[in-house]
Amino acid sequence: MEEVIKLDEIDKYNKLFGLETRHPLVSVVDLSKATQWPEHCKINYGVYALYLKDTYCGNIMYGRQSYDYQDGTIVSFAPGQIVETKMIKDVQPNAHGILFHPDLIRGTALGQEIKNYSFFSYETREALHLSEEERETVMDCLHKIEIELKHNIDKHSRRLICANIGLLLDYCMRFYERQFTTREEVNKDIIVRFERLLDEYFDNETPLREGLPTVKYFADKVFLSANYFGDMIRKQTGQTASEYIQNKLIERAKEDLLATDKTTSEIAYRLGFQYPQHLSRMFKRVTGCTPNEFRSQN
Repeated sequence: MEEVIKLDEIDKYNKLFGLETRHPLVSVVDLSKATQWPEHCKINYGVYALYLKDTYCGNIMYGRQSYDYQDGTIVSFAPGQIVETKMIKDVQPNAHGILFHPDLIRGTALGQEIKNYSFFSYETREALHLSEEERETVMDCLHKIEIELKHNIDKHSRRLICANIGLLLDYCMRFYERQFTTREEVNKDIIVRFERLLDEYFDNETPLREGLPTVKYFADKVFLSANYFGDMIRKQTGQTASEYIQNKLIERAKEDLLATDKTTSEIAYRLGFQYPQHLSRMFKRVTGCTPNEFRSQN
């Protein structure tokens, strides 16, 4: 069985590619300077990593899918993710990137914010494609961090390094939002499919088997990660995917309340609620009245 490299130290990565380690918790890497590289490896990330790929130098597998990247593309990974990389034989990799250990940002503002950078959990076919100008911005951020790493460590070092990593991640968030907009046609198609899948879910016996629908259930159906799917839905509709599902639940409940003589309990179980009072609570929170009040008023 193929060995999985547990990448829990920055130095391990640098040794893998024959690069110098300047700081134990963070490294800005330029793979065009790599003196060696594995042709094929499986890495279990214990650090955060973000790469800017400049030329096609190999295939990255995440889960069962191949990463969607061309020239000038960003891919990123978070601790706990297992990634398979295949390099083309005798072709020097050409990518810039940054790797940083969770300990670097522990107790800092960035440490508290890191969970908001949802793109670390994007999976398949969800890489960020950059314009030339955006690429320059990313390179500028990496360059600033690199300068800081070459500077003698003093009391400002950690704060400045973390601030610049935060800046880089903020730019990536902005560029992803731009990508959601430029891919609007594709995304609209996914929202149409989401709407259709929601209807199918409630038209069949699925709620009785699966319970309440989850964001992950629909993300899987359209071959996206839950985070990418959720961010895209929010960008397109102004609602989170959970709110979208909740509104559909309330719509369905209203229909049943007015078009059938089913009890609130029967409607709740039919929609996938485990306990009828959960439907009543959600219904009252969203509409301002209980299901029975809604029925008698209408």
